[in-house]
Amino acid sequence: MAILHNVTSAGRWMGKLGRGDDLLEAISLICRENNIRLGRVEAIGAVEKAVLGYYHQQNRAYEFFSLDTPHEITSLMGNISLRDGEPMVHAHVMLSDEKGMVHGGHLAPGTIVFACELIIEAFDGPELNRGMDKETGLPLWNM
Repeated sequence: MAILHNVTSAGRWMGKLGRGDDLLEAISLICRENNIRLGRVEAIGAVEKAVLGYYHQQNRAYEFFSLDTPHEITSLMGNISLRDGEPMVHAHVMLSDEKGMVHGGHLAPGTIVFACELIIEAFDGPELNRGMDKETGLPLWNM
């Protein structure tokens, strides 16, 4: 059964990241610096290389893989909530290569920006804190 909270927009930020930035770390830093504790993020652009993850449901563990060539960010979407009292960005990304082949997964540190335009929307509403979910083994929202 779904559990939902009513939230309202508390502001939007639009901008770009610098070449060479770590994509996940840069978005996380923006959230910490602007005290964004609840929200969503989307982005487009390109990366020089990437690290993505896939969660193995039976093993309850992430497996990470690297793409060591330039790729377009065809879609990045994620949410912002709290883990251990600090803003945490949880994002998934789709990346396309020079032939249009797409790779996707959980965005991990080590994804290096070539160019990136992003939008972050903060929300007012009940804080969502992450904790270990026994059914999945994932750090999901405690609701």
